[in-house]
Parts: sequence; C-alpha cells; structure tokens
Amino acid sequence: MIAERQTRVLNNVQAINEALDLALERDPRVVLFGEDVGTMGGVFRASDGLQQKYGEQRVFDTPLAESGIVGFGIGLAMAGLRPVAEIQFAGFLYPALDQILSHLGRMRHRTRGRFTIPMVVRAPYGGGVKTPEQHADSPEAILAHVPGVKVVIPSSPERAKGLLLAAIEDPDPVFFLEAIKLYRGVKAPVPEGYYTLPLGKARVVREGNAASLFCYGGMVEVCLKAAEVAAREGVELEVVDLETLVPLDTETILASVRKTGRAVVVYEAMRTCGFGAEVAARIAEEALDYLQAPIVRVAGWDAPYPPFSAVEHYYRPDAKRVLEAVRRVLTH
Repeated sequence: MIAERQTRVLNNVQAINEALDLALERDPRVVLFGEDVGTMGGVFRASDGLQQKYGEQRVFDTPLAESGIVGFGIGLAMAGLRPVAEIQFAGFLYPALDQILSHLGRMRHRTRGRFTIPMVVRAPYGGGVKTPEQHADSPEAILAHVPGVKVVIPSSPERAKGLLLAAIEDPDPVFFLEAIKLYRGVKAPVPEGYYTLPLGKARVVREGNAASLFCYGGMVEVCLKAAEVAAREGVELEVVDLETLVPLDTETILASVRKTGRAVVVYEAMRTCGFGAEVAARIAEEALDYLQAPIVRVAGWDAPYPPFSAVEHYYRPDAKRVLEAVRRVLTH
C-alpha cells in the first residue's frame, strides 16, 4: 500500500525525475527523448542525470522539431517500445498537431486494434512564472478533443509521480501536462519506490457543502487558497481535483454537485471552449435539478497569454477571482 511506504519531501520536478528513473530502470522498452532532455537534463531539469545513468540510446536529444518528435515516438511505439517524449513547452505542440490529429489517436482504430501507441507526451504548461510568449499556453482542450488519447494533469508531487508511472504503463497515448508554477513552487511527501495511481479518477482534496470548485493542475493550489479564505468566513467549499481530463470522472463531479448544489469551474486556459466548458456541460446535462445557481466559470481571457510579465497576474485566475465567483453562486 502507498500509505505504508516511507516518504520524502520532494518538489514536482524531483518527483517527475524519480518516476522517469524508475520507469527506465524497470522496463527496457522505455525511452526518453526531446529537446535538451539528454545532456542538459531538460530545460527544467526533469530528466537530470538520466542520460548519464541509462546512456544515449535510451535518453537522447532531438532536433527542434515537435512534429518530428511526436512522429518519431509514434513509430517507436508501433515497433514495440514505450516512448516518453518531452515537448519543451506545451505552447510548442502546435507544429505537431498534424501527427496528433492524423495519426497518434487514430492508430488503434485505423489498424482495427493490431497496433496501439503506448506513448507519453510530457509538456510543461501554464503561467505564473513570467515566461515569454507561447511558453505559458494551456492547450489541454485541444488535446482533449482528439479521440483516442488521454489527458492527465497532476497537481502535486505525490500525484505527479504515481500518475506519470501509470501513464507510461498505459496502452494508449497519454498527454501528461505539468504546471510550470508547481515545478518548484510546491513540495510534499512522496512515497518511495514504484507505485501507480489510477488514470480517469478525480479526487476531492477538500470537503465542503457550500459550493464545489472544480479544477486541475496549477488551479488546484489557487482553489485551495480560496477555500481557506472562505472557511475563515464560515463558508466551507469543496475542492475537486479532476486530475484526468480524458477520460473524465463524471461521477465524482456529479456527486459533488448533488452535495453542494453550486458549481464553479476554474481553469487557466482561454475561457471560450476551454475544458471547463465541458465540465459545465456535463453538470448541466446530468445534475441540473440539483443546481441552486447557474454554473460559473473562472478562466483566462480570450486573448493570447500575455508575454509581458507586468500584466500576467491579470490573466491567470487567482483566489480573489475564484471567491468573486463563489459569491455569485451563493447570492443568486
């Protein structure tokens, strides 16, 4: 059992590095590649030391060509390997959309099950650390719209390690998005050794009865801060970490809404057609009779993520904006 294991306090980068190390050690089919992941150890050092330990045949650098990285991984997976590809920033995924849309998610269907693509594509996403343009994009809704792939976004070191190991084991392609702000901005106890956490399961990280906050990745930290402030005013908010967007754990979402009667969906991407709209739609379709107020979304604005750090805090949702949304649903 995970609860019985010894733990150490790690940040997200350390937990991800440990997961990659364990996967490479456990399964000789696992290979890790991407821009600067080998000699440099990754731009955030998530693969630090792994090339030295496992050699250039299993941990290696690629050209600056995202379409080539994803396409190469598809071929490796079809040949029987377990590729883990790193895209340096999620906003750099766009050149690879042809491979993603045309091949990655379709191969099982196209070959009538003769081939699967057990591939993981890792990419840091989101803002909060004053990065340049296209370095803070949140393209999870685009990826979630691709049939045949899974989308996972952890919110803590312990979850990142177990979910990444589960993603590497999974027979289908998995996009594993890692919030940049959480890489070194959060530390927590992480169990030692190899363990996996189930994909496709949401979790209630804080119990409450006044309203439900649905979030994932970097927004979990924001929602927990909002819940702490609300609790000092006597309002207990329930915080639900979706963790896996595809497949989405609709039952946990609906159970929370039936309990509280109010829903606020929080995500960092642009508001229009962001993944939060899918969450809101499922609640409206399956739990409308339980709602005591309209569903409210808190999200980024319908504009490119600001390349100017001086205005970044206006774009990225914070606890203040979440609490404003909570007041709307409580006073409706």
